[in-house]
Amino acid sequence: MTFEWLVARRYLKGGGKQRDRFLSVITVIAVAAVAAGVTALVLALAINAGFRETFEERLLGATAHVNLTRKDAAGIRDYNTLAARLGQLEGVTSVSPALYETVLISSGSRARGIVLKGIEPAQASEQEKLFTRLREGKAELAAPNGGPPPLLLGYELAQELGVFAGDVVLITSPQGRLTPFGLVPRYRSFRVVGVFESGFWDFDAGWAFTRLDATQELFNLTGTVSVLELRLADVYTAEPVSGAAAETAGAGFVAMPWMETHKSLFRALRLEKLVTALFIGLIVFVAGLNILILLVMLVLEKRRQVAVLLSLGARAAQIERIFVLHGVAIGALGTAAGLALGFGVAWLGATYKERLFPLDPQVYGIAYVPFRAHALDGLAIAAAALVISLAATLYPARRASRVVPVEVLRYE
Repeated sequence: MTFEWLVARRYLKGGGKQRDRFLSVITVIAVAAVAAGVTALVLALAINAGFRETFEERLLGATAHVNLTRKDAAGIRDYNTLAARLGQLEGVTSVSPALYETVLISSGSRARGIVLKGIEPAQASEQEKLFTRLREGKAELAAPNGGPPPLLLGYELAQELGVFAGDVVLITSPQGRLTPFGLVPRYRSFRVVGVFESGFWDFDAGWAFTRLDATQELFNLTGTVSVLELRLADVYTAEPVSGAAAETAGAGFVAMPWMETHKSLFRALRLEKLVTALFIGLIVFVAGLNILILLVMLVLEKRRQVAVLLSLGARAAQIERIFVLHGVAIGALGTAAGLALGFGVAWLGATYKERLFPLDPQVYGIAYVPFRAHALDGLAIAAAALVISLAATLYPARRASRVVPVEVLRYE
């Protein structure tokens, strides 16, 4: 153990004098301030990462990585041939046709506007992230045996309509058909075969899934789909793949990667992360000021001892290192405590979710505060806290090293 560290540790522990006890209290406050700032930063970044990754996982579980549509919104005909060509692109694992329409779903006197998505029966397995939590029934869209087509509903929607697996609901299309009596709405009965709960309110309250052929028949769009959905081996290659898909499809088509489809959401989350880090980082900065003030007071209090050390042969650089070590030790203790507390709370939040930090899903889209604490964020926070602590020691340490022993000890 070096001479500088021995003296710095003694100053850190304090002594029995009233003045030393006061400095010890200030030291504890400085450590607590650093810990509070680090804890707040860890939790803020963990929550931001939790929302971003949860939204990303659930959106990608319910929507495609790349959507190919026509520019004129007229729908895609001969989609099987085009899907086969798109399936040959590098990185594409599957291409699925789908038909989206806004409809009115009703059961008795209860009704609600929703998005009805028609998919191939085999696609239900590709939506597995959306259907991971089935509350009732099963996620199968088998061909009806003479009865109504099958339908999968979100849990919130099923609750609002008061329906369960096995019940029959009526779906009405806003696209009516022309009859001698005028325009008559298209409608059809569907049988609920399953109720899923994704935890993402938009899907649970506003989406229903059925067979593609049933949707085409309801909307009188036989042989037509509204979109071809591409799923990729690596979701982060969506931008180059979307360019290749648009080129393969030719003029009149547009391909949209998932990052562009949900651009506003993820841009808002990135901006929130930056602003949060800057403002909560001010807590760590203020903690650094506490360290600076503490060390200035310590230098004033220990001037006589510093003069004695210099008289006994200690070098100015050694005196400077004593106070630098003292300040960095305060920063390190606070940082360690803050990281432990922050990651501990984040672990509890990630483990117990709804029980500790529930949210209104209608407002926030999910039912709990998601925590995703990352080691790299912790390292960046620790590095920033230690750099601020080190910077706070430079002025008082330099001042202590410039003490003139003769002037301090003249009247001793």
